[in-house]
Amino acid sequence: MTPLIAPFRLIADAALPPRCPGCGAVTRTDHRFCADCWGQLRFLAPPWCATCHTPFSIDRGADARCADCLDHTPRHAGVRAAVAYGDIPRAMVLRLKYGRHLAYAATIAQHMVRLVPDDADLLVPVPLHARRMWGRGFNQAAEIARGVSAAIGVPTDLDVLVRRAATPLLRGLGAKARARAVAGAFAVPADRRARLAGKAVVLVDDVYTSGATTDACTRVLRAAGAKSVTILCWARVLDSAAAD
Repeated sequence: MTPLIAPFRLIADAALPPRCPGCGAVTRTDHRFCADCWGQLRFLAPPWCATCHTPFSIDRGADARCADCLDHTPRHAGVRAAVAYGDIPRAMVLRLKYGRHLAYAATIAQHMVRLVPDDADLLVPVPLHARRMWGRGFNQAAEIARGVSAAIGVPTDLDVLVRRAATPLLRGLGAKARARAVAGAFAVPADRRARLAGKAVVLVDDVYTSGATTDACTRVLRAAGAKSVTILCWARVLDSAAAD
């Protein structure tokens, strides 16, 4: 840092100190949670279902599968979420999506990096419909994917998967209604299919609730030639609560 720049940096740091993403308390560095907020986060890790990564309360063995996966093997190669959905993860997503606090995407990405599969070839964010993109100005999933990509070097493709139909908010809908709402909403244009051929794709989103949206995306990506699709997200709803 040059002598000329240093004083201005000190002034900026004093005026805009790093703050906790959860509550806004001043912290030592950017993207760092305060002790209280950190203690409220439930970071997800094994033991979990070997197929879908639903957390288990006890260790059932590395190959154990949950009841849902025993009944029906999902198309995806697992759902990897950094934290369980709760007050703090919810507030961060809302501030990112509707408050336009894009720095939250970088914070979220930092906690998702540890979950990226070793064989990942390509990051693909869940796309927004053009109408919602125009209104919001950005796609939060794309911003998170960029942060993950910058940290680990796996490339991100922002337009290989498109949302060709606007869908209603899924909050409050049952599983079947959610599936109907997103049926046919996603596509891989024919001239972009070659980008997916034989690739281990990581589908990036902010919150995983019922899986209706990511299931629809996974179906399209696999049909277009992706070798596998792993879902990577910030927070996962683990009970009957509905995400915003």
